[in-house]
Amino acid sequence: MKFTDENQQTVILTFKNDADEKDGGHVLALPIYEQQLVLTHHQQRGIEFPGGKREVGESSIEALKRELYEETGAIAEHIYYIAQYEVQGEQDCFKKDVYVVSVNAINRDVHYHETMGPILTRSIEAIDETDKSYLLKDPAILRCVERMSELGFYQE
Repeated sequence: MKFTDENQQTVILTFKNDADEKDGGHVLALPIYEQQLVLTHHQQRGIEFPGGKREVGESSIEALKRELYEETGAIAEHIYYIAQYEVQGEQDCFKKDVYVVSVNAINRDVHYHETMGPILTRSIEAIDETDKSYLLKDPAILRCVERMSELGFYQE
């Protein structure tokens, strides 16, 4: 699927599964804890799903667990690879691996990196539009959330 992001760059979304290669330089978590979505409040961008860049020598799964914990204090129990999207533009070119994450606990005694910690919600629509990061409005990310529901991981 092709989308155009807010910077007028082409985004190509491909659905994946655990057997596919996880080679993105970035990761995005779609975490679920007690039938609620786990979001984070980024200090500059607003409310969004946790994620970020892989560090040198780090696997995609290791990056996912680290970013999830650093931004929300959430501890991953089960991880499912569902998609990858590639941004193709003059400014940015990168691939992002997208995972559904079953969370078994949230540690609230964490010094959050770049965020104000976890936000739990039953629905993205429950978040005020003015509080949403542009990433929580991104059509590729929203399609991944729909895919998560189609696969039976989460129902709003």
